[in-house]
Amino acid sequence: MTKTIDLQVNARNIADFKKGYPLILKDAIINSDVLTTEGTIVRLLDKNRQFVAKGYYGIQNKGIGWVLTRREEVEIDFDFFESRIAAAFERREELFENPNTTAFRVFNGEGDGIGGLTIDYYDGFFLVSWYSEGIYSMKHHVYSVFDKIIEYEGIYEKLRFDTKGQYIEQDDFVKGEQGDFPIIVRENGMKFAVNLNDGAMTGIFLDQRDMRKVVRDNYSEGKNVLNTFSYTGAFSVAAMLGGAKKTTSVDLAQRSLAKTIEQFSVNGIDYEQQDIKVMDVFDYFRYAKRHELKFDLVILDPPSFARSKKYTFSSAKDYPALLMDAIAITEKNGVIVASTNNASFGMKKFKTFIEEAFNEAGSRYKILEESTLPRDFRTNRDYPEFNYLKVVVIRKTK
Repeated sequence: MTKTIDLQVNARNIADFKKGYPLILKDAIINSDVLTTEGTIVRLLDKNRQFVAKGYYGIQNKGIGWVLTRREEVEIDFDFFESRIAAAFERREELFENPNTTAFRVFNGEGDGIGGLTIDYYDGFFLVSWYSEGIYSMKHHVYSVFDKIIEYEGIYEKLRFDTKGQYIEQDDFVKGEQGDFPIIVRENGMKFAVNLNDGAMTGIFLDQRDMRKVVRDNYSEGKNVLNTFSYTGAFSVAAMLGGAKKTTSVDLAQRSLAKTIEQFSVNGIDYEQQDIKVMDVFDYFRYAKRHELKFDLVILDPPSFARSKKYTFSSAKDYPALLMDAIAITEKNGVIVASTNNASFGMKKFKTFIEEAFNEAGSRYKILEESTLPRDFRTNRDYPEFNYLKVVVIRKTK
């Protein structure tokens, strides 16, 4: 039986836990020094030893664990995992029945009741991501649920946590049939090649599904498009399928060239008619200014943090400067899709970055629309900090 330890909650944090705040922060616990083994079940108690919540110990980003239930009688066992996972799959029933979209998230961590665990679906295959040693210690429950209630071709996993400063290396394949990768999935009718056994990335970021559709349907026809931090060129594919005149995809990673060619090819797009640049985005901005290049649509979707030989980029402090670079090469009445996945600030703060950049550039703008995570990336609306994705579509009016 899994060991259980009692933790005393600071008085100032009790109300948050009772309202449903899911992340256990170290500062919220008075006796956190008693925690030694990740995966330990913890009972959160007030100073009078009255029950507050139950969860597990697992170090992830800012937290030391996650609340799993506010009912004292609930056991964290197979039945618990089965009920949470079954409910999550039922919520995505409409997506499972949609032949035009065959890749999406079916379990989104704390949004579906188990922080530190995500499960993504790729046309018959599942990818399970574990974000702490603590939740990974309970993997037998999760995989037993698959065997009992879920039909699958194959299951792969990614371990997204460190232990003693070292990333745990493990074969990605878990059970079922091994995939013949890349497999081709559909997203709103678009095709994308994905690999579940080729490092941390799969070839597509599922959280941008809604925005790729928006770019294809509303902003691409006849446009000259620049896709920065382009990864495998998914936004470029969306733009071309939306009738773009031409795309330029820019990413520093060497593998982005072959991966972008692959994504164009599976959609029947002649990649030789597109520009695919393997170079630092900041160097490309300077190149574009020097050659007086202008674009009708610019996609800005940088990582939260990135480092190259010449630059260090943090979206929390450098996004305004990045946006100024984009403004300089955007045509008048052109559109910028500004996106960030940095969870350390919200949409309100992100909009101040946009205002700052346009003011500094001596330009004007109009916000056309904004969005956050798609519905399958379920979050608690009371705690918007867990809804990390922020996308704002901006028209440059001057």
